[in-house]
Amino acid sequence: MGESWVNHWERIGVDLHLELSAPGGRRAALTGALREAVRGGRLAPGTRLPPYRSLAADLGVARNTVADAYAELVAEGWLTARQGSGTRVADRVEPARAAARAPRKKPPRARGPRHDLRQGSPDASSFPRAAWLASYRRAVQGAPSEVFGPGDPAGRRELREALAEYLARARGVRADPGRIVICSGFAHALRLLFEPVLAKGEGNGGPGGAVLRGPLAVEAYGLGFHRRLLRTAGVRTVPLPLDGDGARVGLLGRERGVLLTPAHQFPTGGPLHATRRAAVVDWARTRDAVVLEDDYDGEFRYDRKPVGAVQGLDPERVVHIGSVSKSLSPALRLGWMVLPERHVDGVLAAKGEREAWASVLDQLSLADFIASGAYDRHVRRMRQRYRRRRDRLVEALAEHAPHVEVTGVAAGLHAVLRLPPGTERSTLKAAAWQGVALNGLAEFRHPRAGTAHDATAVPDGLVVGYATPPEHAYGAALDALCTVLPPP
Repeated sequence: MGESWVNHWERIGVDLHLELSAPGGRRAALTGALREAVRGGRLAPGTRLPPYRSLAADLGVARNTVADAYAELVAEGWLTARQGSGTRVADRVEPARAAARAPRKKPPRARGPRHDLRQGSPDASSFPRAAWLASYRRAVQGAPSEVFGPGDPAGRRELREALAEYLARARGVRADPGRIVICSGFAHALRLLFEPVLAKGEGNGGPGGAVLRGPLAVEAYGLGFHRRLLRTAGVRTVPLPLDGDGARVGLLGRERGVLLTPAHQFPTGGPLHATRRAAVVDWARTRDAVVLEDDYDGEFRYDRKPVGAVQGLDPERVVHIGSVSKSLSPALRLGWMVLPERHVDGVLAAKGEREAWASVLDQLSLADFIASGAYDRHVRRMRQRYRRRRDRLVEALAEHAPHVEVTGVAAGLHAVLRLPPGTERSTLKAAAWQGVALNGLAEFRHPRAGTAHDATAVPDGLVVGYATPPEHAYGAALDALCTVLPPP
């Protein structure tokens, strides 16, 4: 017969998929399907079956077919039939899967590190649950009905307006809401900018162009995940050496763009010097190139004046990219791009006709969170907390490992510990043995870094994320860190 039936038994609140594909006619197929449903546990003991007339109409078979199938299963003991109670699965029937439900010994769960000092995450326990929930409630209650339909790929207007005001005030970004596109984070922004999209209107569905093309200069130290993403998109990356003033932008050549972390170089620390900020914008104008500005933790500065966004120097040459992954939580999956006007349509085309990445309700909640002042209050509170954590790290190292130099601590959520040459790998092994999760500096180094013009290669080191541990565990994490550092 080869038929499959999905029967909706709405009168008794049961949905059941029956395969009526057994040989021997519809009665045999139905009998076998019901028997297997009971044996396999999909119809639990005591479940009431629908009247045979209803099931016959639902399945499109004769009433006698269902009545005969019920009678056969009652005779076999699979079902019971009583006047006034209907036809039910017999209570004494034990499905074959019952044994599978018996308590089983769970396999031992892999133990994670006792102390997590890896970079990249804020303190998850500090998420402002009450304030966020209040914003969420206000956003949902006040949302127009169209919010619950397909989303605008540019993002909700409420969030783009809130971001335009906040970024202008806090980061010196020059933008209007029409040049802001919401995304799910920095990695998503890179995909939208560089990955080719299917060309519209082509019958063969061939690939079209990307928003940005050509080789891209990147800082000699950065996230390998971003480099791999670019490589997958067919983008060749060229390492740009670093020194005490940030990326050496004077070495830029024929690249079509450059990716920078100018507010706080990741991971070595320090802002891009003012003269170099102006120089990279001049280079972009001369070469008709673009500057990608990753503002990943621009709100967190401690011992220095705020450093404004490079985008403020030339909004038509800089793509400003930010997110809430460090300031609030990476779980929210919300970010933004402030784009030159000529790139807005291309990014929206790459994103598609509907919002498929960032929750519209989360966008509305973030808009309220910013507009109500809760975001500013949270950032100020976390800035103070992370500063205290940074101070405790510096003090612990000064007491227990004064020979270890600490850099990059004027801003951000991590510090770099400079180690004696040749000790990084052994220190990471010792840390893993003691249950301390750390990042080594070498893992962030571009594979081709250290070639021409790079006489200032960063030596061995550790990247310590002091924001990650919960508050109650931070002291123990610092003690464990100090025990694995190499001697002088």
